[in-house]
Amino acid sequence: MAAPKKGRRPAGGQSRPGRALALILIAMVALTGGMFWSGHTTPRLGIDLAGGTSITLKAKAEPGQESAVNETNMNTAVGIIERRVNGLGVSEAEVQTQGRENIIVNIPKGTNEKQAREQVGTTAQLYFRPVLAVAAAEQPAPNPSATPSSSASPKPKASGATADKGKGDTTATPSASASTQGRAVSEALKAPSPTASSSASPKASTTPKPTQSGDAATNALQQKFAALNCLDPKQRAAAGQGVKPADPVVACGKNSLGQWEKYLLGPAEVDGKDVDDAKGVFDQQRGMWIVTMDFTGEGSKKFQKITGKLSQQTEPQNQFAIILDGEVVSAPSVRQTLSASAEISGSFNQQSAQDLGNILSYGALPLSFDTQSVDTVTAALGGEQLHAGLIAGAIGLALVILYLVIYYRGLSFIAILSLGVSALLTYVIMALLGPAIGFALNLPAVCGAIVAIGITADSFIVYFERIRDEIREGRTLRPAVERAWPRARRTILVSDFVSFLAAAVLFIVTVGKVQGFAFTLGLTTLLDIVVVFLFTKPVMTLLARTKFFGNGHKWSGLDPKRLGAKPPLRRSRRQSVSAAGPVDTKEA
Repeated sequence: MAAPKKGRRPAGGQSRPGRALALILIAMVALTGGMFWSGHTTPRLGIDLAGGTSITLKAKAEPGQESAVNETNMNTAVGIIERRVNGLGVSEAEVQTQGRENIIVNIPKGTNEKQAREQVGTTAQLYFRPVLAVAAAEQPAPNPSATPSSSASPKPKASGATADKGKGDTTATPSASASTQGRAVSEALKAPSPTASSSASPKASTTPKPTQSGDAATNALQQKFAALNCLDPKQRAAAGQGVKPADPVVACGKNSLGQWEKYLLGPAEVDGKDVDDAKGVFDQQRGMWIVTMDFTGEGSKKFQKITGKLSQQTEPQNQFAIILDGEVVSAPSVRQTLSASAEISGSFNQQSAQDLGNILSYGALPLSFDTQSVDTVTAALGGEQLHAGLIAGAIGLALVILYLVIYYRGLSFIAILSLGVSALLTYVIMALLGPAIGFALNLPAVCGAIVAIGITADSFIVYFERIRDEIREGRTLRPAVERAWPRARRTILVSDFVSFLAAAVLFIVTVGKVQGFAFTLGLTTLLDIVVVFLFTKPVMTLLARTKFFGNGHKWSGLDPKRLGAKPPLRRSRRQSVSAAGPVDTKEA
């Protein structure tokens, strides 16, 4: 008989099970320590378990654009709102349409709940428009027909700044006289270029007779500018309503001193779709929070074109206004051509700067929305359902353990230990995923964890039955444990792969709470593989060396007589094989 090679491991053998046990023990200690170190010792709960806020938004169409409230735009708005809220770290938020013109947003209770409420309905329509005229909030706007001797009070410095990789002028000088502004307004509204020429003679400032529709529109816009009172919140909100991007507009905004001013602005040259990325950052040199914006390729070309024109003008026609939802948030001066990037500065703090960057990064909503209701959701109903679900899970776990004890006897000890390790890892990882990726535990996720009990127990049963099959064939326990592992391993991997694939598909094609079920199912499936490979198999290998299991005690669950094994048949098989001549002992 050929002697086995020295140091050769049995088929499927594991010569050092202590290594695997040490590895999983280190992982458990590290994860548990990280959980306590982070201060988050319990998983975050979803809105159905922890309560939160439910917001109802109603879409409204601009005059003449009633058809804009359609399924496509509503679905687009849902996606943008969901990305905005999740961008703040508020996971498990539910955003879905209700009827033709309503959107329901459910936000779980958490640290960023207030910010999320403020951002869900913000339209975030961003435009860059050239400044044609500026006046104080209540000051009558300059009349184009005014004589050169008339004047307006100097305008405070603008509250915005532009930046092109560190370049650009950040300071605005006092505005031009009223006659110059009026002259610029009249010429800019007639000229095809969005920038006004400030070199016209005083005679050109006289308003022509409104013999054409364009002249009438010009006069109407000037009158609207003159009548605008930016100290009135209602007038501020209605200033730019229903105006197309290609048309001039009047708007309000605050300067660096916090004072309201009114602006007459030309057609939009750049919009929010041309912004590739935006974020709130702290400017160390100026000691203030700003919002930086990087443009797309097409946006850079547009921005370069408009700043090139504006840099050749005088105050205030060398300014461009950054308009967000109809309000001027910044109106910087331009001294040279810019292209790559821009920044918005003003009275920002860290939260407001980061909020604005988050809004601009995910784009503008295709529709405007009115907040219909904001309701606080209590966790009373979810708590009752959770209590009932935990009772059902406890009953199911007790039945599984009872079955294991009756049928597998001593082997049930290994199964129960493995279930405990799996439960501990699941709990710790869920607690860590809350602050890490915003994972929140909801009722469907709890159901996924309960279903995982059966998946994990199934893996133990597969391995135990393979060991029993080997014992029935006449092998002793230690060889049976090692020989049964390769076949059981393949079955467990295939079974868990199918479960994980189903969970992944379910997570991708569904939204809302169902994703919580899919995520938990996928997580526990992966943990099942870790526990079986690094805990169940090594523990089984070590216990096979004990007398209780190795000698086949009747309460071990591996009693050869109870399993129907016939040791004499195995001895006679050895004798017949020996008589036949030398053979490889691998199968022995």
